[in-house]
Amino acid sequence: MHHYAVTPRRNGARRGQWTAQAEQLLDLLNALGSTIFRQFLWQRAAELDLTYAQGQVLFHVAAHPGCRMGDVGKAFAVTLPAVTHLVDRLEQKGFVTRADDPVDRRAYVLEVTRAGAALVDELNAMRLRSLEAVLARMSAGDRTRVVRGLEALVDASMEVAER
Repeated sequence: MHHYAVTPRRNGARRGQWTAQAEQLLDLLNALGSTIFRQFLWQRAAELDLTYAQGQVLFHVAAHPGCRMGDVGKAFAVTLPAVTHLVDRLEQKGFVTRADDPVDRRAYVLEVTRAGAALVDELNAMRLRSLEAVLARMSAGDRTRVVRGLEALVDASMEVAER
């Protein structure tokens, strides 16, 4: 049974070959984003006054210690002022530190603090437990098909991004 909201679309008579599937996939990904990947973390994030964007930057810095602000901007395709704003907030909360880049005096390198690393571990554990609970409700065959399908989707999107 599908219980996700599908957005009605009126695109005229002629539609591209993949349009219907692309629209359905967007609806499914949005439904997934608003359930599994957000609801489970929002309560904890709200307690910490942590926005989704701040959380993404925190996860990135934890995965790439010593990265520069510009690296974060490139990873999320956002401007340096936007990254600076996010890092300022994370620094004020004690989750990230910035230090002068030894190679380039105009740049900063970013590291997570002990509190930031603990939060990343906590949020990752919450995501894992939540997803395990969802997977437990699916058949083994469905789980396998979902993983294969998502791998194919990621591979294809990487090919498109590399063009």
